[in-house]
Amino acid sequence: MKEGATNQEMQAAHRNRKKQGIDSPPEPPEETVLLTPLISAQFYDKVLSLHEDSATPVSNPLLAFTLIKRLQSDWRNVVHSLEASENIRALKDGYEKVEQDLPAFEDVEGAARALMRLQDVYMLNVKGLARGVFQRVVGSAVTDLYSPRRLFSLTADDCFQVGKVAYDMGDYYHAIPWLEEAVSLFRGSYGEWKTEDEASLEDALDHLAFAYFQAGNVSCALSLSREFLLYSPDNKRMARNVLKYEKLLAESPNQVVAEAVIQRPNVPHLQTRDTYEGLCQTLGSQPTHYQIPSLYCSYETNSSPYLQLQPVRKEVIHLEPYVVLYHDFVSDVEAQKIRGLAEPWLQRSVVASGEKQLPVEYRISKSAWLKDTVDPLLVTLDHRIGALTGLDVQPPYAEYLQVVNYGIGGHYEPHFDHATSPTSPLYRMKSGNRVATFMIYLSSVEAGGATAFIYANFSVPVVKNAALFWWNLRRSGEGDGDTLHAGCPVLVGDKWVANKWIHEYGQEFRRPCSSSPKD
Repeated sequence: MKEGATNQEMQAAHRNRKKQGIDSPPEPPEETVLLTPLISAQFYDKVLSLHEDSATPVSNPLLAFTLIKRLQSDWRNVVHSLEASENIRALKDGYEKVEQDLPAFEDVEGAARALMRLQDVYMLNVKGLARGVFQRVVGSAVTDLYSPRRLFSLTADDCFQVGKVAYDMGDYYHAIPWLEEAVSLFRGSYGEWKTEDEASLEDALDHLAFAYFQAGNVSCALSLSREFLLYSPDNKRMARNVLKYEKLLAESPNQVVAEAVIQRPNVPHLQTRDTYEGLCQTLGSQPTHYQIPSLYCSYETNSSPYLQLQPVRKEVIHLEPYVVLYHDFVSDVEAQKIRGLAEPWLQRSVVASGEKQLPVEYRISKSAWLKDTVDPLLVTLDHRIGALTGLDVQPPYAEYLQVVNYGIGGHYEPHFDHATSPTSPLYRMKSGNRVATFMIYLSSVEAGGATAFIYANFSVPVVKNAALFWWNLRRSGEGDGDTLHAGCPVLVGDKWVANKWIHEYGQEFRRPCSSSPKD
């Protein structure tokens, strides 16, 4: 079943399973009340150990996931345990006061999907992630993509919850490795139940067995189901499944030898997935960049008096399309202030879809728009951009500054900045299409987050305080197809950018038109 399957597709799959007589794991009740009298001090110590550096933003996606999960379900499970109801009423009172402000299940689900996105794009090994390391494994080759200063390992319950999110979507490609890791960790700690856990070894075996069956691997499903019965021999549903699996294998003995290969879920809208992910995996490195003589660095004034005394360091990254990087375009203080101005107004980012603007899975971030009347710094920034590009950046010839924050696994899959449809909302400004993009990196990241130009086949790493500039339209007014680009998922870090989109109208004498399609 493909990722993001519809309810009708999932119901059809369920009916097909029923025809074969296989029962899936039962749905959990809406609220799980645990009656395990373990010492809640263990949970408190766990929380305390993860907050040693609470003054800085959470940059490690594994720590971020466990933080969201801890606030959404772990704390609730401790509060609703027998020990909480008998001995620590104060904890329960404190929980109830802030319960409405805690993350919802959708937040945990989003964080789990982010881990799976990082797993795919950077080819990360699930066993490594569970140990807290970020390793790309291709065959026998193992590459460390990032070495954290401190390891944050995942628990068996953490791995189970990630796998369960994929399982519930019918995505067994991702569900199986995460559930396998959960089973492995639960086996190693069997009998050491933690108050905050929702799952157990039996839960993990149950879901993993059924996931393998759905993926066509009946022999693995049978083996795991038999193991389940060792721990829960009175489970009649699992006993029935074992009989059905044995019958299926007896009828089709070839399945023991040739099991189905689990395919990664297809993404219909992303035709350039392999190129996109390959560029992201370079993490923005350009090994042959300095061997091309036509690419150079210089101090740029653009003949502007504004820049005569303080020219900007310019690095030509690419010629077709023309992409340049302006180093130290803003200062640390300016970048921090822009982030602070935007933070209270951040909302889920949207994209143009026909005549509407909608949130989508292929763009995961939060953004805010800042008018130049918000703070004098934004006026100064406009003057600087205008002097450097020679373009008119005042409304309506340019859009207000858009500030974007990419969270856990935040990304923006391949897209054009300019409108490709005459019904695009971009034309509501009545100032033509987006002729150019000026993107400022307001933060650094520890890994990932590069800007990848798909058809031009290069990527640019995040360079704090630098600005990336490129033309979206040719001088003829036609869109430049080579500007198809993407924001790679942030592997580790907190990525902030500010976008200034400049439109066609108002630039007639600043960037004259041309009748040649090559210009």
